Amino acid sequence: MTIIGRPAPSSAAHAAAFPEVEDARAWCREGDWNALSALFARLRTVDDGYFMARVVGDLPEADAFLPDVAQAQPSALLPKVLLAARAIGLAWQARTGARGEDVSRSQLDQMHAHLRRGEQLLIEVTARDPADGAAWALRLTNARGLELGQAEARRRYDRLAKHHPHMHGAQAQLLQQLCPKWSGSWESAFAFARACAADAPEGGLNAALIAQAHIEYWRELRGSERSGYFRRPDVVRELAAAAARSVLHPAYRPVYGWVTAHHHFAAAFSLAGDHRRARPHFDALGDLTDRYPWAYLGDPTAQFAEHRALAARKGRP
Repeated sequence: MTIIGRPAPSSAAHAAAFPEVEDARAWCREGDWNALSALFARLRTVDDGYFMARVVGDLPEADAFLPDVAQAQPSALLPKVLLAARAIGLAWQARTGARGEDVSRSQLDQMHAHLRRGEQLLIEVTARDPADGAAWALRLTNARGLELGQAEARRRYDRLAKHHPHMHGAQAQLLQQLCPKWSGSWESAFAFARACAADAPEGGLNAALIAQAHIEYWRELRGSERSGYFRRPDVVRELAAAAARSVLHPAYRPVYGWVTAHHHFAAAFSLAGDHRRARPHFDALGDLTDRYPWAYLGDPTAQFAEHRALAARKGRP
């Protein structure tokens, strides 16, 4: 999972949380298209399919057989979606997780070449199946990487939302686009996160977008404003309400993405010094570490371990 664009889920955490992630990796290594496509056929929701496409897109082993599958099955859409996901993985690998000003022209050229290749595949997929949520969500990543602007990103999201109004993975992609680092604004980013949280059914992951927005905002602050941000009562109240509506709600059930949601809440409450509220998120995670958002604080493994220990020690009721 890269720090800036974050197009792919963190490998170790999600493989441990979902054994089928490792199955998908094994089938990619073996070039077993029948097993891999059967896995996708069993996935229940559009978010599931998008999540698993991103997993495949992060695997170099996919390069050895996906092009042959797509050529052998020219009418099939899934191979095109996975090839496009792989193009996105290669694009962000070329770009690296550096800030925009530190990315070279050569890196950007390589990134854009991969994204344009994937975009052509996704244009065909969404033309033939306008309800393919995974393809539209990948096109949101492409819109950001190709710097197509806010209006085009919103257009793509609106097309997707007609069919999947509460697709958390797509909403997380658009939230990144709406941040100032991708030519957006904090006003639009927070407004979108709050609307997604309010509109989605309780117990979904959507309200975790509020924690993501606050962490992105905090990251851009400096000095005393940064050190005191998460201790503001209004920020803590909003985070607590978002957690209660999502991963702490009685209707919540773990789904793909739950690891990232708990990490955001754990990090936000840790930064607030509210170890009591951070503890249930660390308890849910156990040993499932993740690069993001802990890399914003320093070494991600060390930061996660340090704050989990604090929550265990100081977070008792």
